[in-house]
Amino acid sequence: MTFIDRAVIAVAAGSGGAGAVSFRREKFVPKGGPDGGDGGHGGSLYVRASQHLSTLLDYQYRAHWKADRGMHGQGSNKTGKSGVDLYLPIPAGTVIIDDETQETLGEVVAVGDELLVVKGGRGGRGNASFATATHQSPRESQPGERGEKRRIELVLKLIADVGLLGEPNAGKSTLLSVISEAHPKIANYPFTTLEPQLGVTSLSDSRTLVVADIPGIIEGAHQGKGLGDRFLQHVERTRVLAYLIPVDSPDPQATYDLLRAEAHAYSPELGKKQHMVILTKTDLLPDEETLPPLDVPQAVDVVSISSVAKKGLAEMKECFWRLVRGTSEFPAEETLPLP
Repeated sequence: MTFIDRAVIAVAAGSGGAGAVSFRREKFVPKGGPDGGDGGHGGSLYVRASQHLSTLLDYQYRAHWKADRGMHGQGSNKTGKSGVDLYLPIPAGTVIIDDETQETLGEVVAVGDELLVVKGGRGGRGNASFATATHQSPRESQPGERGEKRRIELVLKLIADVGLLGEPNAGKSTLLSVISEAHPKIANYPFTTLEPQLGVTSLSDSRTLVVADIPGIIEGAHQGKGLGDRFLQHVERTRVLAYLIPVDSPDPQATYDLLRAEAHAYSPELGKKQHMVILTKTDLLPDEETLPPLDVPQAVDVVSISSVAKKGLAEMKECFWRLVRGTSEFPAEETLPLP
């Protein structure tokens, strides 16, 4: 299934029905009073988080959505039928933005969350509602109000416990495939991961964590270079971050500093999240060679692993668990210097 994390659609609520102008017509009642009913209200349009969706693919094929309009009022004081509200299912973790003003209308985070996007128009009053003691035969009525309409942008931000960040070929996809049932594309060239991947990793005592593999980050990712700008949005909702540094990197310290700088530049909020450092591909080191030194004062922990040899994975997952179960962010008043 193609992963689509952004979509722009036009949405419209239903207009209200018009009120009726009518007078009673009964046998032996030559001058019946007004009995025009009110128009029905137009249907509103909502979005609702669904557990069955993980992508916005459906909204790539249909860009216009409209709720039902209200029916017109009728004689005999019959109110028109109101339009049915329309609920659009979207993945949990989706932000709804007004495409014209760029105002954030809201977001749906948990399954079942709902958000009113456009409100249906009110039905017009029929002439029966205009009757008074001094105005017994009104011939006026109201048209129904128009339903609201707007263009909205849907932006999906994955919700995961741990987000894996690293340069291309840092070993993120291999790691995710080893610790979960996910099957990301793995190859010996950059940018094999073209879309975020989610995997559920199991620990002892029936504990589970959701881990997200984000496409490789390169310098300037926050400005749209490579794939980073498009997918860094998905680490905003992860509870903790894990920076992957391959031990065969020409300069592991520079790699770490780059990843930290890109995350900060994209969103200062990312800098407030607790993070750990994972030294990957330790199977490439000769037995007598030690791990490269790193200056990572903000990291909660540093672990070394080999996904191929399956070494250090249990310790890494336990570290994930400790971070996720603890505080996921630094105190708001604490500022973190850019690397």
